[in-house]
Amino acid sequence: MRLILAEDSTLLREGLVRLLVEEGHEVLAAFGDASTLVGEVGKHRPDIVVVDVRMPPTHTDEGLRAAVEIRERWPGTGVLVLSQYVERAYTAELLATGAERVGYLLKDRVAQVEEFLDALDRIHAGGAAIDPEVVRRLVVRTTRVDPLARLTTREREVLEALAQGHTNTAIGQKLHLSLSSVEKHLNSVFDKLDLDRANDGYSRRILAVLRYLES
Repeated sequence: MRLILAEDSTLLREGLVRLLVEEGHEVLAAFGDASTLVGEVGKHRPDIVVVDVRMPPTHTDEGLRAAVEIRERWPGTGVLVLSQYVERAYTAELLATGAERVGYLLKDRVAQVEEFLDALDRIHAGGAAIDPEVVRRLVVRTTRVDPLARLTTREREVLEALAQGHTNTAIGQKLHLSLSSVEKHLNSVFDKLDLDRANDGYSRRILAVLRYLES
């Protein structure tokens, strides 16, 4: 893969560069701020951009803003966002641009090298990679009415796996279900979440994930 890294922690940034190069990937650029990221992407057109959510100068959402702009301008470029914390609004906003070639991982997950590399592979292949801990913590019930209350335990498990970016086949392997069972559970989820069948399957998958994250 050809990658660009934007991470203000020098130690983490240099560690990622070394890891990626050792794995045979090409790091086109690596820097510690988000201000030049969009321009560098336009110049180099990488396969994937790895970017921290909070970067200089304000350390709020500079990285996320850049990631959303990149996805809008170059849909074929994968984006993997790194964050120190689970941030509901950021995850939902990122996925609102589509669930292809996108990832959101907690920085703790980066230390688990195989999982980090697997996330990059899934994004490069056109899929998604959402940190399981992000999904689990985003779906903690609140005092508001839970739109997922109508789902069975198995349907919630299938939807959680979908929110992590797994394909139907991968969901089946993860939950020990046949492909037809996965499809049946997903159709039930779509119906219970009132997702119009007039939408194609891909659109309903994105809408279901967003509904899940907003619960």
